[in-house]
Amino acid sequence: MAEEAGERRPKEWRRAHVLGVPYPTQGHINPMIQFCKCLASRGIKVTFAITIFVANSNSFNHPSNSGRPSPLHFDTISDGFDVGGFAEAGSIADYLSRFEAAGSESLAVLLRKHADSGHPVDCVVYDSFLPWALDVAKQCGAIGAPFFTQACAVNFIYYYLHHGLLKLPISSPPAVIPGLPPLEIADMPGFIGEPGSYPAYFRMCLKQFSNLDEADFGLVNTCYELEAEVRD
Repeated sequence: MAEEAGERRPKEWRRAHVLGVPYPTQGHINPMIQFCKCLASRGIKVTFAITIFVANSNSFNHPSNSGRPSPLHFDTISDGFDVGGFAEAGSIADYLSRFEAAGSESLAVLLRKHADSGHPVDCVVYDSFLPWALDVAKQCGAIGAPFFTQACAVNFIYYYLHHGLLKLPISSPPAVIPGLPPLEIADMPGFIGEPGSYPAYFRMCLKQFSNLDEADFGLVNTCYELEAEVRD
């Protein structure tokens, strides 16, 4: 029987597909992989994209090594240093710059691959240290959500610095930030006391918020009971 004019066929149901993109160090991979497992336990298809170097290294304990089926699918992107990883880079700034260039390109290729397979990625959950991943997600038709692995209080301090609400150097501590107790220099991230110690990493911490307003969601790895005041 022919469809009546204006009647729409129902779309075929499919599971939502999330792509997790962590910063390639263990302290960032582990929190995101646990979050992705939680998503998978709720029936969401989750692909976890690690760098080629990490995937080939002994430091990454692939869940399949446990002998049990993993709830996650795994894929790779490039950080521009597929053989030696960070050790292959000439400097921190060189690594981060190459990672952004190679990571953006390989992430776009990965998203197109999944789209062509009939299982497009609906949402990219990316480490907040990789704000360029949001731009790639949007270009490929997916929504994006940064995943902040650091404590909420630490994120809030960097947020204040990024927006110029807290100036360096802090000439008359303690610093007063809403939602936090008065903070001495020793209470804050090391970059605050020595902002010139690792300038590339410091810029990366502030750049987390460069396009945050364009993200569809924001995810924070925290314990509410310990950080209720700053979260609220």
